[in-house]
Amino acid sequence: MPHQSAVTVLATVPPARVDDVREALNEAGRRGAGEVFRFAEVAGVHFARLLLVPEGPDGTGEMQPPCVVYMSEVDVPVAVHLADLVRSAGDELDKVFAYCDGYPAGGASESERVAWLRSHHVSCAAFYVHTVGRGRQQILNEARLREAIEEFLDRHRAELSGESPARIRAAVQEYVTGRQDLAWARSRPAPPALRWRIRRAAHLVGVPLAGLALLPLLVIALPVWAVLVRRHERRDVPSRARPDRDHVRELASCEDFGAQNPFTAVGAVKPGRFRRVTLTAILFVVDYGVRHFFHRGNLAGVKTIHFARWLFIDGKRRVIFASNYDGSLESYMDDFIDKVAWGLNAVFSNGLGYPRTRWLVRGGAKDELAFKHYLRSHQLPNQVWYSAYDTLTTDNVRTNARVRAGLFGTLSPAGTEAWLALL
Repeated sequence: MPHQSAVTVLATVPPARVDDVREALNEAGRRGAGEVFRFAEVAGVHFARLLLVPEGPDGTGEMQPPCVVYMSEVDVPVAVHLADLVRSAGDELDKVFAYCDGYPAGGASESERVAWLRSHHVSCAAFYVHTVGRGRQQILNEARLREAIEEFLDRHRAELSGESPARIRAAVQEYVTGRQDLAWARSRPAPPALRWRIRRAAHLVGVPLAGLALLPLLVIALPVWAVLVRRHERRDVPSRARPDRDHVRELASCEDFGAQNPFTAVGAVKPGRFRRVTLTAILFVVDYGVRHFFHRGNLAGVKTIHFARWLFIDGKRRVIFASNYDGSLESYMDDFIDKVAWGLNAVFSNGLGYPRTRWLVRGGAKDELAFKHYLRSHQLPNQVWYSAYDTLTTDNVRTNARVRAGLFGTLSPAGTEAWLALL
């Protein structure tokens, strides 16, 4: 079984070519991301997007350049994915990135394009995966398995209606066993590679050990840091701006075409080294948490997110947050406000214009209307977005995995009934 990687390629665009890039992205969006870039043919792509981040001010008011961003969540290493992507859709990538500074257009080889993309790769400050190790092919296979079982039960409803749960399950087992294309369902998914698991375990233990070594310093520094946080918060000026109506209409044109939606937002980090250091430290803690504790389908109570990432751009003057989630934006925002407002505040309160917080985690997102205006104002349209399984919610994915796990596993009578209730 693979583990998942976050791919981010970011390249600046000369201001004079922004309209050309926007048109190229809009055209690709109209034709369909999957059709244009053939993501289904690229190994292990769960989600992918291409968008334009416009020119914007940092915390001091200095303008930062516009850029094109490509993001994807994949089951292969970054270098392998970029090579596959260039082989599959190099000409289409040219139409977007050719306007970027230094792109090797005009008959460049595949290796030159891959090298350029790799040189513009940006690492995430934090990366959340709904279920680590559950690859794209596993998700698609398990959805197909459930569909096949339900079709079988529908066809044989009359003859199975009076049978016991154990007999019905046995009939399903016999049916699946007899299908060569479903033979994989008899085995359990393999775990991620041993080398990756060793590195993960080393990180799990190493970070707390480093924290223990620094504990004397932290005991002195944390109270000072808390006082400085409160001083900065008292001077913060929340934004009262409402999202522009044309901007909202453009965002809406890229949303609600399936069971899932993309979310991308960019914001300026508040000026000063203190805020940059604070945000860097908080995202380090977030990354540790989502790697080791919030990686089984539950992000501190929010269960509808497939993937999410936070990354710095422009020398940590701006931050991008991107996610793939189920349902509408309104329900997505409500979910966060109700269940993890403190986490939102810890991260986003370091962004310019965020609703006023107290002690970093209180207030903020609890001012619901101001928070929603803030997010919508900083949200970016995803002109090109692809999902490998856009009809499946995280709940569907979990249920399909449970159907596979319970098909040939040992179950009690009550467990057999519960398993059948999944279908």
